[in-house]
Amino acid sequence: MKARLYKPSKNAMQSGRGNVKDWVLDFEPRFKRTQDPLMGWTSSADTAQQVRLRFATREEALAYCERRNIDVTVREPNERHIKPKSYASNFRWDRAD
Repeated sequence: MKARLYKPSKNAMQSGRGNVKDWVLDFEPRFKRTQDPLMGWTSSADTAQQVRLRFATREEALAYCERRNIDVTVREPNERHIKPKSYASNFRWDRAD
């Protein structure tokens, strides 16, 4: 079984940092999706695609994968670089225009 381990990024519709602190384990599909000829819905016989596990730390997730013999690919998160800003700095006397 193959899986991906990643830390989800912030949604564009979110202003806060909620739901981005946990590590997420998604399983990769083992079977091809098929289309229902009558309704046109897509389906798959693989139920592992529907499973999404959340872990507080990366080490917990890797320990879980090791216990279950899951081949995992880890995707490191991109960290935010925040520049400190202040409204008062707009009126500094040594500010470059």
